[in-house]
Amino acid sequence: MSRHTLSVLVEDQPGVLARIAGLFSRRGFNIESLAVGPTETPAVSRITLVVEVEGLPLEQVTKQLNKLVNVLKIVELEPEASVSRELMLVKVRADASTRSHVLETVQLFRAGVVDVAPDAVTIEVTGSRDKLDALLRVLEPFGVRELVKSGAVALGRGSKAITERSLRPVDRTA
Repeated sequence: MSRHTLSVLVEDQPGVLARIAGLFSRRGFNIESLAVGPTETPAVSRITLVVEVEGLPLEQVTKQLNKLVNVLKIVELEPEASVSRELMLVKVRADASTRSHVLETVQLFRAGVVDVAPDAVTIEVTGSRDKLDALLRVLEPFGVRELVKSGAVALGRGSKAITERSLRPVDRTA
């Protein structure tokens, strides 16, 4: 199995996300990460999906996604040709004796402190999955109280853009 990141441009309409997630669910694929947000075009949203599957079944799902009425464009983003980031908030135990060590760790990872309590610190960090995992490994000895991660967001590298203006009509007969 291998990890694949799909960037899907869709019409900003109710139910589109449910139809796309349902397509993966019906095929028995687990969506590892999912992020949806607006694009530079008001009526278009970008869905970034990360799935771990074999190559051939993913090709079948991609073809079926293309047949959905609200799907405008699908691009698989190769790791070396794209930039991908996640956001993580993590609440760590940090009393008077450990707070300085936690704060040093935050600085090493170019993270930020977004909340401080007498016995805990909440940290915000953005980066690759590997960077977030490395920070968690270092913070675990202090005691992770709570954790939340966003889905991955990704764009292709370079000046080429996948925008609504660059879309060709989708061939729904294939």
